[in-house]
Amino acid sequence: MTDVHTTHPAPGVLSRIFGTGQDGEGHEQVVLCHDRTSGLKAIIAVHSTALGPALGGTRFFPYGTEEEALQDALNLSRGMSYKNALAGLDLGGGKAVIIGDPDKDKNEAMLRAYGRFVESLRGRYITACDVGTYVQDMDVVARETSHVTGRSPEHGGAGDSSILTAFGVFQGMRASARARWGQPTLRGRRVGVSGVGKVGHYLVGHLVADGATVVVTDVSEAAVNRVRAAHPEVEVVADTAALLSSALDVYAPCALGGALTDDTVAVLGAAGTAVVCGAANNQLAHPGVEKDLADRGILYAPDYLVNSGGVIQVADEIEGFNFDRAKNKATKIFDTTLEIFTRAAADGIPPAVAADRLAEKRMREISALRSVLLPAARRS
Repeated sequence: MTDVHTTHPAPGVLSRIFGTGQDGEGHEQVVLCHDRTSGLKAIIAVHSTALGPALGGTRFFPYGTEEEALQDALNLSRGMSYKNALAGLDLGGGKAVIIGDPDKDKNEAMLRAYGRFVESLRGRYITACDVGTYVQDMDVVARETSHVTGRSPEHGGAGDSSILTAFGVFQGMRASARARWGQPTLRGRRVGVSGVGKVGHYLVGHLVADGATVVVTDVSEAAVNRVRAAHPEVEVVADTAALLSSALDVYAPCALGGALTDDTVAVLGAAGTAVVCGAANNQLAHPGVEKDLADRGILYAPDYLVNSGGVIQVADEIEGFNFDRAKNKATKIFDTTLEIFTRAAADGIPPAVAADRLAEKRMREISALRSVLLPAARRS
């Protein structure tokens, strides 16, 4: 291990970290990690430990700049606080990013160096898989830290968290169908899935089994071919633009964040799409998109609500993993999604705002319990 140093963030980033920006809440801790020997450049962002240790995955991605990586870590970690709160977990929100191409740059020394930085936080942050990292990577990270989930079954872990992530998104989509069309099924509906990698291909399986007509796209030919092999009846289109304009009942963004822009929402509205429900994190490109969706009559299932099955799965490892117990918890995403839609309709607000309010309420109420001092507690 060589050093932890400070980069020069883009204007406005420090105001977000310290809570003086527009969101006004800030992050508890941001750690910049650099190990020259292995080439590790990583950022660990702890947004909130109001409900417990911050749990969130590690994204390995070839960011264009360090500033882009920092912005992503801040956005993703904040999203994890809300996701964990709404999922009913006693865990806060955090996220890490490793800068680099996972296909070219990833190596054992780098992952183990990263594990030592995670260990240095002494349990404030618990890591797991995300884009560019896999179960086998977490097994390597775990050689240097005990604060890691998403491990292989051979090491007592849950294995691939994409399984329950997709299952949870499907539950959210069923709830969306119930709210929009009166029945909790996608049978006879045309569903477009953008991104059929880790989560998307499992989601396609649920949709096909439920009787939906499925249309997919992905920048990876291998990912598309895997779906074609498993489900020959699935239609494939060239790109997301073609998908958006293909008369969908439901649009499921399952790749990277920022999928719902002003232009995207306009296309969805013009095409008559009724529901947006997908696995990608941070789907709303900027504040106000959620209102635009509502104004156009498009029902939006908040991303961090419906994609929480994965974090539910890896969080269950902390107790000693039991798949049936984790799946039962993920099944409740259906009920929570319906509750959010009901609250949104009653208050005259978009579902994303209703979800934020419910998550913030839980974080506020549970963190306030710290004012009740325990006899053996020591002030920290």
